[in-house]
Parts: sequence; C-alpha cells; structure tokens
Amino acid sequence: MSSTENLGEIILVDKPLFWTSFAVVDYYKHLLKPIKVGHAGTLDPLATGLLLLCTGKKTKEISTIQQMPKVYTGRFILGCTTASYDLETELISSSNVKIDDTNILEAVKTFEGDIIQTPPAHSAVKVDGVRSYEMIRKGVELEIKPRAATIYKFEVQNSTDNIYTFEVRCSKGTYIRSLINDLGAKLGCGAVLIELRRTMIGDYNVENAAKIDTSTIHRGNKIKDKVYDIQDALFLQKINFGVEGLL
Repeated sequence: MSSTENLGEIILVDKPLFWTSFAVVDYYKHLLKPIKVGHAGTLDPLATGLLLLCTGKKTKEISTIQQMPKVYTGRFILGCTTASYDLETELISSSNVKIDDTNILEAVKTFEGDIIQTPPAHSAVKVDGVRSYEMIRKGVELEIKPRAATIYKFEVQNSTDNIYTFEVRCSKGTYIRSLINDLGAKLGCGAVLIELRRTMIGDYNVENAAKIDTSTIHRGNKIKDKVYDIQDALFLQKINFGVEGLL
C-alpha cells in the first residue's frame, strides 16, 4: 500500500443526476477496494454537483468537512406545490400566478441570516433512527421537528414563465427544498425546486471534480440498486415534457 493510500485522500466528485450519494460511495469502493471510503454530505438523487469522498484515514475528517459552508445553484418555479418540494412527487396545486420582481426580491432577503426551517418529509433526515423518506413511502405520517440553519447569501434572478434561477450560500444542515418551499409560502403562491446543483463545499469547487461514467452502473446490483429508478419515478413525465407542462 502506498503512503497516499495509507494516509487517505479527499476525492472531489461531480455527482450525476439520479444517483444517490451512497451509489457514488459504492462506485468508488469498487474502484479502490479494500480502501475505506465515505462521503461528507448527502446530495438528493435529483441534485447534481460536488460530493466530497474521504478515503482511508481521511474519513476521520468527515465531521469537520461537513461543518463547512456550501454553495448551491438551481432553479425553482412559482405557483406550484408538491409534497416533496421538488419534482419527485405529483403536483398538489398549480396556478399561473404573476408576482412583481420587487416583491420576490424583498421576500428573498428575509431569509438571509439565521433561520428556522423544517426538513422535507421526503428526505434522508432520520426520525427515531429511520430515514423519513422510507417511512413516508410506507404511508406513515411524520412530525419532523424544525431546526436552525444560516443563509449567508440568497440571490434570485428572473428567467421565463415564473421560473427563477438562484444561488445560495448556507450552513451545514440547510435544506434548499425547504428554503424554496418557504419562499413560496411567504409569497402566498407556492414554489417548487426544479433543479439543484452544489458547486462548493468550503474552498472545494465542483470545477475540480471528477466525472463518473454513468454507463458503469451495471457493475453490480449494489450500485445499481442505489441509482434512482427513473422508469418508475413519478417525476419522469414532468422531465420529459418540460417544466412548462406543470402550468
């Protein structure tokens, strides 16, 4: 074993769409076995971008890395709501609402600083030791406790058809889906996250991250089982026909 393998390293990975963070870890475990591999901060299957993997003795630094601020970019659509706050689940409501950009920017600014937010029920947050999304899919009703987060920067720019682009710099434990949902609630019209990408963790930048050849998921059921089944996903029709089909 080389000295690098013994000491471990931090690997920057650009997580593909539909892959779980655990699938990425398994992919690298397959490549690097028997070296230990862990990740420092989960990304949802519908999110892409920077995932930091720690190998060998570097896995001891995971908790420290998780404390670093994160930067996300993405898009959301006003006038819609879903149970998952993104495109994973079916629409609850939709309307072709029109809100003045000034009102939107004023609302956005109220979320900068220390905030309290409730994580989405369709998420990896644990309730009594069980991932909440697992319980939701079994029809169990959950009461998820609010938690503190810090939004250092929240910038929004208008695009077209009520679709807005944004950039957020935030603390550990921030749920961007909840942030967008709360913004929609404040505006009184609802909002749904339609695209999310993590670009930075601390000083680590996705521009320096490795790409994964997604055709390699056939390497074993362990990896394949942790890649979102896009054939059965409820949001597939929305993706195929475009976000405009939501309105």
